[in-house]
Amino acid sequence: MSPINKSDKIFVAGHRGLVGSAIYRQLQQKGYTNIVTRSRSELDLSNQANVDAFFDEIRPDCVILAAAKVGGILANDTYPADFISDNIAIQTNVIRAAHSYNTKRLIFLGSSCIYPKLAEQPLREDCLLTGPLEPTNEWYAVAKIAGIKMCQAYKKQHGHDFFSLMPTNLYGPNDNFDLKTSHVLPALIRKFHEAKSSHGAEDAPVTLWGSGTPKREFLYVDDMADATVFAMEQPSDKIFDVAPDGILNIGVGEDIAISELAELIKSVLNSKSEIVYDTSKPDGTPRKLMDVTRINKLGWNAKISLEEGIQRSHQWFCENYLSTT
Repeated sequence: MSPINKSDKIFVAGHRGLVGSAIYRQLQQKGYTNIVTRSRSELDLSNQANVDAFFDEIRPDCVILAAAKVGGILANDTYPADFISDNIAIQTNVIRAAHSYNTKRLIFLGSSCIYPKLAEQPLREDCLLTGPLEPTNEWYAVAKIAGIKMCQAYKKQHGHDFFSLMPTNLYGPNDNFDLKTSHVLPALIRKFHEAKSSHGAEDAPVTLWGSGTPKREFLYVDDMADATVFAMEQPSDKIFDVAPDGILNIGVGEDIAISELAELIKSVLNSKSEIVYDTSKPDGTPRKLMDVTRINKLGWNAKISLEEGIQRSHQWFCENYLSTT
């Protein structure tokens, strides 16, 4: 039986972000009636006293820890101190409070960047800490590794039902389309959209960082939310039977070169832009494909194709992002 009931208090930390908002929608759609949220102005997760007071008052049965400071290569490279310190503070405060106030289950959301830069592909959960990280986002990766290890430590020392999900690159509604801080897929959607001519002239060129040869895997965020709620509903023995270390990769099991991604987005948006590659900029990790054997063995598979996801993301961008900028 599921350790979580429909009426249990489920705290979604980071419910306004890309992942948290999708998880919130998924919980509502599946009939969960006691979803607890707090905005950043209402609860500063980097403040331990505030977090403790919240847990003391609410006593959540389940915590889904989706709150994090996130960004692309440029943001990680520009603000390394913020990425490591802010994320470690948030994770530490929430995980420790979940222990102190007897939370039944905690799900920590990490990132595929936790794995070594040159790890064997596809990336298995057991390759964690077997080699150097990608330098352009190691600060964020180290923070996420610390969160995984905290969950493992509380499981080992106290027997807590705390485990971690490692999503591949996510995109979709509520994504970050700021070209200075966004990831590659939403950045390309915005670039191709803004490059389209509204006066019958030729579409402007679109410039990509790097060579276009690195390969990436992309998961639509509603699929990630579906996987998170699916994992939340699984009995503890099933989770730790397939994942003794408490780590489950979440992905589609297929990747695509950045150059191919750019061509696909160009096609979906019906763009005529020339694609230009700025090879003076870094490529990042050459490949990041997730091994999803564990989550597939539990019975979950991704459902939304990359083309459909891009279409949905562009529609959300037009209907929501453009209207507020």
